[in-house]
Amino acid sequence: MRRNANCPILKLFKDKPLPTTEYDSLSQPALVNRAVAMHLLREGAFSTADTFLAEVSRTHAESELDTAMGQAEQQASEAIPDIEGLRSGEIRTQFLLMHELLHELTENRNLLPAIEWARNHREALYVRGSNLEFELCQLQFVWLFHGGGEAGISIQEGRLKALEYARREFSSFQGRYLLEIQRLLGAMAFAPNLEDSPYNAIFNNPDSWDRVATSFKGEFCALLNLSAESPLYVAATAGAIALPTLLKLQTIMKEKRTEWTSQNELPVSGSLLDFPVSILIQSICVNHSYRSKSLFHTHTSIILSLCVLYPRNKQQT
Repeated sequence: MRRNANCPILKLFKDKPLPTTEYDSLSQPALVNRAVAMHLLREGAFSTADTFLAEVSRTHAESELDTAMGQAEQQASEAIPDIEGLRSGEIRTQFLLMHELLHELTENRNLLPAIEWARNHREALYVRGSNLEFELCQLQFVWLFHGGGEAGISIQEGRLKALEYARREFSSFQGRYLLEIQRLLGAMAFAPNLEDSPYNAIFNNPDSWDRVATSFKGEFCALLNLSAESPLYVAATAGAIALPTLLKLQTIMKEKRTEWTSQNELPVSGSLLDFPVSILIQSICVNHSYRSKSLFHTHTSIILSLCVLYPRNKQQT
């Protein structure tokens, strides 16, 4: 298998030195602690995050970083919230709100709080090209169509509720989603036999609630200038997938007493397709302020390594 010399990333960083351990985030406990704390808050483990942050604060007050590490941490702190601020700062408040809205959506089948949030952030979502507000309203229409969770409601009553909701709410979406609205209203004629209609996938999709919840979480985090998935989760998952191949490579290189950077061919095979799509498309620079030197060098080294070790087009010798 040959290294992919035509990789756009390799061309972009041609003749530029790879990052050194000077910017290794694992050698900076403060950065690792922030990543763990952010992950806990993002996942809604607020009690665990409080305990963790309290322990970090006690130990951090007693430790001193050397000059080089302190400079790198200062640069990174411009992009990552201060660890003390995570305990009661705005980012914690926002994650609390996100999980409250997600709980209402997934557990109570109550879309109205999420719709209100999306409506309040309509302009920001529009700039992003997001469909979140309409997706929420569409699901609310379908929910009402099926009775809105009320026991004993007839098909006719459900259709009337959905129609009233469409008349009240869908007028603001006609410019962008006219075709989707026509499909929703066209399903009215097939209500007695919806399962055999062309609209069955819209009105009887068991994954619709999970899909909308995932979309809501992603857009909520995006407006906070954060990635949809936890960077700690993505890094750990990518590392766990890549580690066996890297260990195999290290063993072979040690036995042959050669370095992979000096070879035209690699002794192991692999592909970027081994990684989940969610990791491959994970945005690295969601927030422009995250382009601090330490994080940029760290992510660049990961990309370059994956690009060389796992070329998408494998060529056999």
